Amino acid sequence: MTGQPIESYAPIGDGRTVALVGADGSIDWMPLPELTSDAVFAKILDDATGGSFQLAPVAEFTMRRRYVPRTNVLETTFTTDDGVVKMTDALVSGIAGRLPWAELARRVEGVSGRVEMAWAVHPGTSLQTASPWIEPSPHGAVVRCGKTAIGVVGFDHGPDEPESDGPSGPVLSGRFTTSPESRHLVVMAATHDEPLHFPDPHNVDVGIDRTIGNWRSWSREFSYEGPWAAHVQRSALALKLLIYSPTGAIAAAATTSLPESPRGGKNWDYRFAWVRDLAYTAHALVRFGLREETHAALSWLLRTIRDHGPDLHVMYTLDGRLAPGPTAADVPGWQGIGPVVTGNPARAQLQLGVYGDLIAICRTYVEAGNVLDVDTARLLAGVADRTCDLWRNPDSGMWELPELRHYTSSKMGCWKALEDAVWLAEAGALPGSAERWRTERERIREWIDAHCWSEERGAYVWYAGSEDLDASVLLHAPTGFDRAERMSRTIDALTEQLGAGALLYRYSGVDQEEKTFVACGFWRAHALACVGRHDEALEAMDALVAAANDVGIYAEMIDEDDGSAWGNTPQALSHLAFISAALTIRELVPEHKLRGR
Repeated sequence: MTGQPIESYAPIGDGRTVALVGADGSIDWMPLPELTSDAVFAKILDDATGGSFQLAPVAEFTMRRRYVPRTNVLETTFTTDDGVVKMTDALVSGIAGRLPWAELARRVEGVSGRVEMAWAVHPGTSLQTASPWIEPSPHGAVVRCGKTAIGVVGFDHGPDEPESDGPSGPVLSGRFTTSPESRHLVVMAATHDEPLHFPDPHNVDVGIDRTIGNWRSWSREFSYEGPWAAHVQRSALALKLLIYSPTGAIAAAATTSLPESPRGGKNWDYRFAWVRDLAYTAHALVRFGLREETHAALSWLLRTIRDHGPDLHVMYTLDGRLAPGPTAADVPGWQGIGPVVTGNPARAQLQLGVYGDLIAICRTYVEAGNVLDVDTARLLAGVADRTCDLWRNPDSGMWELPELRHYTSSKMGCWKALEDAVWLAEAGALPGSAERWRTERERIREWIDAHCWSEERGAYVWYAGSEDLDASVLLHAPTGFDRAERMSRTIDALTEQLGAGALLYRYSGVDQEEKTFVACGFWRAHALACVGRHDEALEAMDALVAAANDVGIYAEMIDEDDGSAWGNTPQALSHLAFISAALTIRELVPEHKLRGR
């Protein structure tokens, strides 16, 4: 079983789906029509029948790539013994925004010499749920896979006759040879359960440049100037890929079932909207001054909660339904490491931290100069009251574990929920008993001090009565729960037990099961800045910035030994943790220490 390294993939997207482009020019992941759909191209999980869209030189080559500056359009330069070509990959946007169909364009320009290029559109079985076939049409061959229809057009792209009886399914393919300043285009258009539009390839060629302009227009809305500016912008662009434009929901990642360790087992579907991730994203977007995405995400979440209330759920689908439970697919998985699943088993867990996440989003929104509607204010007052009633209960914690315990970070999240509820009430934004919330907030703090601090360990522990550690408590230096000596000592204890250079494992003992968790390393840097240890924060950030892949993308995890990526990619929480740390460091660290970054 083969499979490209996870860090070899670069994502592109159009606000509805995401495609992963490998370092070899092969697109090995692309759900259609939407991010949560079965993937018509899923070679990353199923080498034999997953399907791919390949385009690369026929001869051996070396490669370097980058995103076109301030965009999510990918530019790859291939060099062979005979010449050099530049390939531009884009999921094309329309004049007025996202197109009503998927339009994946691949433009190849000759730079020097002559380079023979080969392409192949090979739809897969959508994780063994459909068998693709070819139909003729007046405009060219149509590949159908279930309800998805795919057509290929282009210019100077040398299409072959369609192959409908290959050993692993139908293929549309072709070859062409570049010369200096030559221009070639291969376009895949796709629809789902609707008529198929065959675009004019010359219009698509113009559309690639329009897409570049659209991304640059979005990037101009940033108000960030500070350390690691280019990397911060790249992370914000990666997050934008995960925003599902029809609703404003934010996916936790673009993939499913990429493993967290060679042993497999922890292979989850992250193409859902977590309340936690949306809270962190909204906070970051507000600090960037990006108004539309913040309003859309918050409005979508509040509508969804009301539709499925009164209890909060950990996650929802991107279109606002309750997330389904896991279903296994009979495919081998990345490098043969299974299982491959759709759905997520954590959907029905009690995670007390989500109460703090929800109210934090709304406080961020109000602090930015906005006003809550009456129904939202009542909903939040009810959530604050619910927090008062439930905080003493055990839960599954941030890491969605099966063991119900009194997790320290969950209690801190409840403290944060009531802290923000009190603030909103005092600002006139919430009805309800602010005095009750204030009193219960102090009870939570006293309980944490009594049960979740270990003087012997010199740290906040993972859960009450334990001597083990959990990196998620670091989130509560930025929330303001603790920016003093205890948090500083906790950082040291976590670094000693869970650290691997600038990287960090999630909790005690998990290094035997998985790789380091990217976000935890950034949380550590963030917390260091909050407790005043600025030089250490900067050193950690510099190391973590260097740990991204060649185009600035983070997956969920990193192997401490070889730096390889593991887990789903691109991972929202990884990029959010970096952005939040960078923004806070810019605010807290003296200017002279930031120069040159």
